[in-house]
Amino acid sequence: MSILSSRSASSRFVWPEWATLPLVGGGVVILAWIIIGLTIPWWTPYDPTNLAGMRFQPPGAEHWLGTDALGRDVLTRTLYGVRHSFPIAVFVIGCAVVIGCTLGAIAGYVGGWLDSVIMRFVDITLSFPPILLAMAVTASLGPGLGNAAIAMVIVWWPIYARLMRAQVLSVRSREHVEAAVASGASRSRVLIKHILPLCWSPIIVNATMDFGQVVLLAASLSFIGLGAVPPTPEWGQMISEGAIQFYRWWIALGPGLAILSVVLASNFLGDGLRDYLDPRAS
Repeated sequence: MSILSSRSASSRFVWPEWATLPLVGGGVVILAWIIIGLTIPWWTPYDPTNLAGMRFQPPGAEHWLGTDALGRDVLTRTLYGVRHSFPIAVFVIGCAVVIGCTLGAIAGYVGGWLDSVIMRFVDITLSFPPILLAMAVTASLGPGLGNAAIAMVIVWWPIYARLMRAQVLSVRSREHVEAAVASGASRSRVLIKHILPLCWSPIIVNATMDFGQVVLLAASLSFIGLGAVPPTPEWGQMISEGAIQFYRWWIALGPGLAILSVVLASNFLGDGLRDYLDPRAS
């Protein structure tokens, strides 16, 4: 009996230490939205821009989240919204990380007047509230998701420039960097091979948490008419339509819950990644 019990105990599944509840929970939600966005044209019964039933039908068996002012299925439009919000978030975060980290690494490693010039641009950009700066840039460029994405890149890159600069400054004084410099390695090799690999953990965590914030800001711009234009099934634009029909609460319920789930999931995922990448910070 003891042998059988020991074998059964050893064959039990052991949950990995890195798979914390925030990491797994946030990752599952984000992955679910990605799968929905990639596969929804194959299984949804309605078109997001065409008539699907009577106007202002409340939630029921045929339309789980009801219909809007034009008789379009709200659930279908909510699910299609991820195909607009997620690509924008990926584009904005990707461009902000590339631009910000490049300039921040150069500023932190080279120093001098170049550091001062880059960081003054960063300080000027960060002195404006993000939503107001994004509104001003989008209004000057014209409404549309593409212009909104450009505006959000302008808002977000200074965050990563400052974060990368701080990481480079903390790493470049370590002994292995000084040894590389003493051995005759070029400045570019020292930066790329010996400094940058140790700087990415907080960048990854911050980018993960910012993903939901970009989705929220994109929805905010669409809500005030500076982002997606009708009949695009974008979450902020759908909430704007629901705000007009206040007593038809189901019109804004779906996109509101979608934004909430993405923001919470990205924060949980970022928190789990922080605990995994830097256990000393937890």
